[in-house]
Amino acid sequence: MDLNSIMQQAREMQEKMAKIQEGLAAKTITGSAGGGMVTVTATGKGDIVSISIEDELFAPGEKQMLQDLITAAANDAIRKARELGKQEMSSLTGGMQIPGLGNLL
Repeated sequence: MDLNSIMQQAREMQEKMAKIQEGLAAKTITGSAGGGMVTVTATGKGDIVSISIEDELFAPGEKQMLQDLITAAANDAIRKARELGKQEMSSLTGGMQIPGLGNLL
């Protein structure tokens, strides 16, 4: 392989990565906790876009449980967003694990 060919392949991979990142930003993932009483929606890049809480969780004395459920639902959404990113990158790399590449999303 010559240097020009390697550089062309690198540019193509960069363009594909940019498209994957754009696609992830446009996708949403929903995480939940408490049997769906708290749901958190995030983009495929891990940005939280909304939180939904069932009315019965606003009862007096439920503050700590509500905080725990929000945290759990947010973590669930972010974990799903990371997994989606890994799946999308896998399509780019043909399933090869390239060190550091997963951190770009």
